[in-house]
This record gives sequence, C-alpha cells and structure tokens, in this order.
Amino acid sequence: MTIEIRPVTHAEAKDYLQVLPWANGLPQEEPEPSAWYAGRAVNPPQRKATPEQLDRYAAELPADWFRPQAAFVDGKLAGGSAIVSVQITLPGGRQVPMGGVTSTGVLPTYRRRGLLRKLMAAMLDDCRERGEFLAGLSASEGTIYGRYGFAPATFQHRWEVRRTDVSFQTAFTDPGQLELVDGAVAADVWPMLHEQVRAVRVAEVSPLPGRWSGLADGALPADGTGPAFHLIHRDAMGAPDGAAIFRLPWSPDPDHAGELQVEAFEALNHDAYRALWGLLLDFDLTKRVVAARRPVDEPLRWMLTNPRALKLTRTRDNLWLNILDVQRALEARTYAATDALVLEVDGITWRLETDKNEAACTAAPGQRADVSLTVNELGSLYLGGVRASEFRDAGRIAEHTPGAVSRLDAVLRPDRAPHNAVGF
Repeated sequence: MTIEIRPVTHAEAKDYLQVLPWANGLPQEEPEPSAWYAGRAVNPPQRKATPEQLDRYAAELPADWFRPQAAFVDGKLAGGSAIVSVQITLPGGRQVPMGGVTSTGVLPTYRRRGLLRKLMAAMLDDCRERGEFLAGLSASEGTIYGRYGFAPATFQHRWEVRRTDVSFQTAFTDPGQLELVDGAVAADVWPMLHEQVRAVRVAEVSPLPGRWSGLADGALPADGTGPAFHLIHRDAMGAPDGAAIFRLPWSPDPDHAGELQVEAFEALNHDAYRALWGLLLDFDLTKRVVAARRPVDEPLRWMLTNPRALKLTRTRDNLWLNILDVQRALEARTYAATDALVLEVDGITWRLETDKNEAACTAAPGQRADVSLTVNELGSLYLGGVRASEFRDAGRIAEHTPGAVSRLDAVLRPDRAPHNAVGF
C-alpha cells in the first residue's frame, strides 16, 4: 500500500470534494446535542451534494485562503482536509493569522490506516511554513484531535427562557430604534458589526469570504425550520449597533409550538443588547425563546428579576487551539498582571515575563520549572477560557513552586471569557 499526502490539482477537485463528509452526505459530527444548534433535533440532516453543486464547488475551490490537502492510497483519493487562512483576536486586541482546519474526512473503507495523522502533519507543517503559530478547529468528535495537539479553548451555551417567566430588573427607554429588515439589508449590516466586535472580543475569528452572502437570498433551510427573520437595532444617530437572526419554526407537537429560535445575536453596547433581547423575549404569539451559540458569560441572566428563568440546556466546546510556536504565541498576547514564570511545555523550558502591555518569552534550559504542562493544556489556557487550577486539580498540570498555578491564572485572565461567534 502506497500512501501519498499532497495538495489536490484542479483536475482532482471533484474527487477531493466527494471524500469530504459535508459533500457526500456522511455524518459531520457526533450524534449528540450541540450548543451551536437552536433546534430540537440532535443536528440538522445531511444531504449529499448534487452533481451541479459539485461542479460549482469545484470551480470555486481554487482560492488563496483555502489550502486543501488530500490522501491518496495506491493512487486513489481516499481522504481530505484543508486549512483556511483566518485571523483570531488575542488578549490585548492583536489580530494574528491562524490556520483553520476544516472539511476533514476519510472514506469509511480507508479508515484506521493513519491517513488522518499524515494529513494533519502536512497541514500543520504548512501552517508553520506560512508563519502561522496557531492552528484551530471545531472538533466533530471530542476524542480525536487531542492526539494532534489541539485542545478546547472556547465554549458556548444554548439556553432557553419561557416567555411568561421574563421580567427585567430595571425599566428601559431605548434611545435608538429596532427594525425588522430583509436579508439584503442584514447582509450589509452583519459584516460591519462583526468587524467592530472582533476588534475587541478575545478569540473572535475573521469571517470566510461570502460568510453573510446567503442572507440576501432568503432561501428556506433544508431542515424545515422556516425562514429567517432579521432584526437590527440602530442607535440615536441611525447607525446599526446590534442585530439578531431568528426563526419561528412550525411544530405539530404542542410542547414545542410557539418557539422562537435565535441563531445569531450581536450588540455593540448595552442599549442595543437590552433592546434586542427585550423584543425577542416578548415576541407576540410565542411561549419559549431558545438561543444558540451564546457566550458562557452571557449577562442576560443578571438582567432578569428571576435568574432561574434562563435555563442552560447545552454546553459545548467550540474552538480548539494548537500552539505551533510556544515562544511566538506567548509573546503575541498581553497579560493581566506583571510576573515572571518558568514553564516547562512538553519537556522544553521557557521563561515568561509579563506586564500589562507586553511579554517576553525566552528559552530557559536548565532552569527549574514553576509549572509543567503539555501543549494541549497550553492551548486551553492560552485565551483564558480554562483556568490552570482546573488542570492542576485534574492532575494534568504539575506545580513545582507553591502558588505558581494561581500566578499563572492571574496573568492569563481576560476581562471577558473568550468567545467566537464565527467559525470556519
């Protein structure tokens, strides 16, 4: 058996697409409820791409931001994946390049032959060659990608509220205005909002080309959840400062009827946030609001007179990170405290010196480590989404200097939990 890993040629584009799960109708995610999906089903149904769609996708495949790799076994295309070129926002606001692993699959008849490991090695090498010191992905299964150095770095919630339970702590007079708009207007508003959000939100990811172009066509989704409605908020000067996308799916089951599903929500300030949720939580002829893809530190709960009204129904890891260059990664972000720590990462010792504006990370061979960990734990800690003390208590971080783990937590802590509303 001869295995070859390489980029695909234009002539091989259709064959490449047909080994990917999203194009061939095979499952793309483990059959468990996901926090990114507002609906009641475990996940939306799979549909195999039509020949016409494959032709169109193959024609669109050549792009400088999409870097496909394929696995060939005895000359036959048996698996594929790709890296997309994106940016991620770090603590301190710096936006850096990241290789986003996506569209990964191996044909069922070629499993257990090491193809995924070889594909992953080729893609991570490509990231390093391009100067990307971070790689990220959204894991289809929780047990696969840790072996390649990836670890959960951001998390998201799905929650629901009964409309009859909603009452806000304080009265509110909106200085701006809410407006229901069509998809074409929404397609113009969302990119502007997202650019402002990702300038300040730790872990937010730049959108892929065409991310919001589908909003304008108003096509019905394949899973029968009904059309999307677009709500925007304008400030007192008429500028958009918030938006939401929601659906009102029909259900034959009285227990699930009257449900408003919020698929996307962004607000640049408190007024837009309060006004948008005020309408969504009190929409006529509905009885329940379900919101997906929400940050773990959602402030809405604390705006309600009954905080128990907001019930978490799903929690899920979202972005997984792989630190490809420890020194560059640790120097790229800012920190919440001034300190100096010696970290042993996969047997290599680094001295990290931080203050609130910059950091220096230097090789420290022979120095006694304050904390020992692997690149997996570092990936989870890097954006502040997981505390070092959690890994210590789980037996995954070794503390050699008393108090060093608490100090590490103190320097890594962001003002808000990292969150990425956009994936790839």
